[in-house]
Amino acid sequence: MHTLKNLLELMNEKNASDLHLSIGSPPRIRINGKLNPIDENKLDAEQIKKLLKEYLSDVQLKKVSDGNEFDFTIGIPGLSRYRVNAFKQRGSIVATFRRLPFEVPNIQNLGFSDTILQLTEKRQGLILITGGTGSGKSTTLATMVQKISSELEGHIITIEDPIEYLYPHSKALINQREIGIDSPSFSDALKSALRQDPDLVVIGELRDPESMATALTIAETGHLVLATLHTNNAAGTITRLVDVFPAEKQEIIRMNLSMSLVAIISQQLIPNIENGRSLALEILVNTPSIKALIRENNIHQIDNYILSGAKDGMIRMDDSILALYNDNLITKENALYYAHKPSELAKKLTDFN
Repeated sequence: MHTLKNLLELMNEKNASDLHLSIGSPPRIRINGKLNPIDENKLDAEQIKKLLKEYLSDVQLKKVSDGNEFDFTIGIPGLSRYRVNAFKQRGSIVATFRRLPFEVPNIQNLGFSDTILQLTEKRQGLILITGGTGSGKSTTLATMVQKISSELEGHIITIEDPIEYLYPHSKALINQREIGIDSPSFSDALKSALRQDPDLVVIGELRDPESMATALTIAETGHLVLATLHTNNAAGTITRLVDVFPAEKQEIIRMNLSMSLVAIISQQLIPNIENGRSLALEILVNTPSIKALIRENNIHQIDNYILSGAKDGMIRMDDSILALYNDNLITKENALYYAHKPSELAKKLTDFN
């Protein structure tokens, strides 16, 4: 019988990103995007409870048993930190663990473009980092925050659920607030943020219209806001931000967004030929032309403007994927699978060959 610590040690040994504990299945770990069972021993409800009791109190387990999802982080000296989501399915408790490094990666070591490095020099407006689950949003956000904190003589507030990376005080003063512990909700924490003299507000995830509206307000009032959102590309991000509001408010939201948006970074992690994963990025920079498209609700034209915006540091997702393929980092099959417009990319791959 495994212990939870054994399973977490195995995650580190295999460089796995996630661990899943579910009834009727062996423990599974995700390596380079693929979820694999570690053996053939299927877990039952009591075994999962026993595993979770290694790090959850009886009060926390009861909270989950009562039907409440529970997010928390644990840190194990010598191993790593882990973000945990415990929840119920078919009446029984299951859980997912995401491995988090103790230290934030250095932004200089991640191969980001000059555009992203330049974005860390901004001191007001809204910068959004978007992508699906497991696309590396949290890591990109953390590296940007750490670089800003090393250069900014100011106050950084992070609002997270739960806190993922731990930032030491640097040139900037950093206060990290966890939802459910330090504040009851994202909206409450955001409303009070302006009273806390921030220079940068970091939002772990924009989840609801109220949080989105408050984030825009903070950005409009001369502060820098960094946030993540579960969307797949720049145009889809803008559409999502606007469409969550009632129709009668959407025009003013588009106007506010056009003025406060700095950039959108959309990303994917694509399996590469070395059994790792390579980062593909779409970057939209809010130039005067993009501002006009947002304001006038011509979002469908944004992709074409990104294509012609290389001089401003913009790149489309499929062009980033093409560059990875041309550098022999990813296969043709994966290039087409992760492309936003696979038929168009297929022609470029054929032309390249």
